[in-house]
Amino acid sequence: MPPLAQDMATTQETMAQFERFVIGNYRRFPVCLVRGEGSEIWDAEGNRYLDFFPGWGCNLLGHCPPRIVEAVREQLGLLIHVPNTWYMAPQGELAQALSERSFGGQCFFCNSGAEANEAAIKLARVHGHERGRFKIITMEGGFHGRTYAALTATAQPKYHAGFEPMVPGFTYVPYDDLAAVERAIDEHTAAVMVEPIQGEGGVRMPSPGYLTGLRRICDEHGVLLILDEVQTGLGRTGTWFAYEHEGATPDILTCAKALAGGVAAGVMMARPAVARVFKPGMHASTFGGNPIACRAALAAIETIEADGLLERAGAIGARFRGHFERIKTQRPELVRDIRIQGVMIGLELTRDATFVVDGCLARGLLVNATHGSVVRLLPALTIRDDQIDHGCSILAEVIQSASLPD
Repeated sequence: MPPLAQDMATTQETMAQFERFVIGNYRRFPVCLVRGEGSEIWDAEGNRYLDFFPGWGCNLLGHCPPRIVEAVREQLGLLIHVPNTWYMAPQGELAQALSERSFGGQCFFCNSGAEANEAAIKLARVHGHERGRFKIITMEGGFHGRTYAALTATAQPKYHAGFEPMVPGFTYVPYDDLAAVERAIDEHTAAVMVEPIQGEGGVRMPSPGYLTGLRRICDEHGVLLILDEVQTGLGRTGTWFAYEHEGATPDILTCAKALAGGVAAGVMMARPAVARVFKPGMHASTFGGNPIACRAALAAIETIEADGLLERAGAIGARFRGHFERIKTQRPELVRDIRIQGVMIGLELTRDATFVVDGCLARGLLVNATHGSVVRLLPALTIRDDQIDHGCSILAEVIQSASLPD
């Protein structure tokens, strides 16, 4: 890492600037990050951190993956943005690449997971409009985004507080409960919307057969199945999409976060028979499918395939599991559960997990805590074994030194 440039703001200077000019709707750590490479990132003072949660899950290939950097650089010199009233080769190429690696769907491109989920909700409602079907069933503990329909679909009251009234037409049922879904369906139900693995909800994984059970129920009642793979999609679980583990093919699927290797991008894919109900003018996204994001996403797909990263996901998950099993053996009263699918990793504790985040940060490791007691890790598919071992040694040190709350 080169020394701090003389004209670069210090962390304290940047924090003061934020205090004055940036709305304080985020809780931020007192660190100003300036450069990243792979699973390592540096702050304004030159301190290096090992990142087990790169880009909040967006940097599935690590910081600044070479193929993506080069693709974006090249595209910047050709065409930055044109509206969707014109054809763009990168967008068509990306749509084909995603369709061929999933269920043969057609793509609508946007900029984020929330936007992709909004598009999915709108498509489901217009698809069922003539039959009076508008209700969406979602799962308790799920998370679908911060825009209004996506926020309403998020069946966690803490996210609704202060924003009521929410969008009508949503029904909440417990996650991993097929009977509850069956009871909730009525003649007005348009779709069932679910994350194959709940991310923000604590890296919760359903019982075997849950997704195929949802597929069966939806087929029996003429209801669409929407899979929110914003966090699980594009290889995180060891397959291109998490539904492949059970073969529960959706009618509509959303993906974002890792889609373009850290560049803002989202997609909603739908079976052609469902997609065709969207007519010109019904929905749009000004920056959706822009050539820079599409080139980045194509480079991400190329990297995953060329470097064998789908297979690597399983090996990474297994290595983390080995470390966590040892931690659990040493502190069984503190570690409640280990949940791992590829590089989607949750370590549930018997107490609030904030102390792990703070303790790791002080030791140069970046992790996340969600749903109160869950240490959530979304490491890069490109992380090295020695980096896993080093980071897990820090985690072990922090957890083993912790006391149980009174």
